[in-house]
Amino acid sequence: MPKTLLAEVQKAWPAAAGPRLAAVATPVSERDGVVRVRCGSAVWAQQLDLLGPTVVEALNRELGRTAVSGLRADARPG
Repeated sequence: MPKTLLAEVQKAWPAAAGPRLAAVATPVSERDGVVRVRCGSAVWAQQLDLLGPTVVEALNRELGRTAVSGLRADARPG
């Protein structure tokens, strides 16, 4: 079964996002290069919005290619 971009992003997420962000935010879906990330709170969702370009750059570096074009943060505790 071929790997999906989401599966690749989920694997690369801890290294790209860093331990603090990775502990409270999880990539849950991907469409056309935009990854939706579920965050534990609105504060973390806002933080991810601010860090988005940096995290996208780190993700693409971890993936070894430009595959992710953006992030969308959702605040959904639990």
